[in-house]
Amino acid sequence: MFLLIQIINTTFRIYSYLILARIFLTWIPVDHYNPVVQFIYKITEPILAPFRIILPLGNVGLDLSPIIVFFLLNLLRGAIINILIGIAL
Repeated sequence: MFLLIQIINTTFRIYSYLILARIFLTWIPVDHYNPVVQFIYKITEPILAPFRIILPLGNVGLDLSPIIVFFLLNLLRGAIINILIGIAL
């Protein structure tokens, strides 16, 4: 059970790092045809896009969707881990 918790924790951490990388990519000029950049966008867009629709602040120049996703991912990770710990005990 401990291994499963570690895998889940690592998966959520890697996904958070990918979202953070995407935030940094918006601050610097990058080649959007670069395979690494495309991979980051393809992996993170399905989660970020619905929150951009809910909070359409793009015309203001402020995108809060990564902050909301970070918060919700942390809640989800904690809930899953607590459920697994409850099952293990």
